[in-house]
Amino acid sequence: MIRLLIGICVGLCLLISSCGPAQKQETSKGEEMTTSSELLAKGDELFNSRNYAEATETYLQAVTAAEKEEAEVTLVEALSQLARGYLAQDKKGEGRPWLEKAKALASDRQPKAWSRYLGVRGRFEWKDEKLEVATATFRQMYDYCLQNELHGRAVDAAHMVAITAGHEEQIVWARKGIEAAEAGNLDGWLGPLWNNLGWTYDEMGQFQESLEALKKAREYHHRVGGEHAKLVADWSVGHAYRRLGEFDTALEWLRPVLEWAEKRYAADRNPDTAEWVGHSCKELGEIAVAQGKLEEGLKYLERAGDELTVAKMPEWDPEGFKKLTDRIAEITDEINR
Repeated sequence: MIRLLIGICVGLCLLISSCGPAQKQETSKGEEMTTSSELLAKGDELFNSRNYAEATETYLQAVTAAEKEEAEVTLVEALSQLARGYLAQDKKGEGRPWLEKAKALASDRQPKAWSRYLGVRGRFEWKDEKLEVATATFRQMYDYCLQNELHGRAVDAAHMVAITAGHEEQIVWARKGIEAAEAGNLDGWLGPLWNNLGWTYDEMGQFQESLEALKKAREYHHRVGGEHAKLVADWSVGHAYRRLGEFDTALEWLRPVLEWAEKRYAADRNPDTAEWVGHSCKELGEIAVAQGKLEEGLKYLERAGDELTVAKMPEWDPEGFKKLTDRIAEITDEINR
């Protein structure tokens, strides 16, 4: 979950670049009319801001405008992104017909349209849990984008292979993406790419390598990211120190992160801000338990459960939430013995 949160949400401005500069046309009455390319760019801006419902509506307007203009490249991109807008809202069924329409029109002779289509097709395959198929699509996209000098989209493709492939291949492709982003001076990509590499190492139990990668991710998130990305990056470094058993250092990171998350939650109480209070409490709870402070740890873990319920974690990560509730029950039993 953390891998996807940072890797996808933070890197969105590079993931879905628009066709090019927007232009205005004028109606016969001399009034300005919004073109399909403008609408596509506006949809991308909304998507980048995670306003998925509004972005989806704007992409639909872009589709209508592109059909009237007979702007085939923009039409394929808008159809693809319309499908992705529904996917981002967990409405695969509503998005899939639009992706099929994009498929019917897409041609590999139109690089921007074809690369956009491949990127969305691969994401549908990923969400369908067809990981090998998705990985093959993103490899194809990577090669195609390099051939057509679409460097940002090549990095996107490498980034996605680093999510969908097996661990060893994830490492290879994360490194490929990092090298490509560095070569293209795409600093906005380097935080998500280093982040994904760090979490791959975490899943493999290579905690020192994870810490080093997550520190690099933090460096770039603090250089070009927003407040949310910076908070999560700091939390990730604290998590990595906990995994290494360096609890004092982990606390130096995680206590300020909790204070930061609490301030954001107090200012804007919503599932997103609640989530990071919950994740921070969970880390602090595990540290307290590891240090033998069971009652303190239990309080943190119970609070984590409350905040992550507000964040709707039982819906988007039922397995992870069950692990948390099982952990709370385990610590409770140990205290009551």
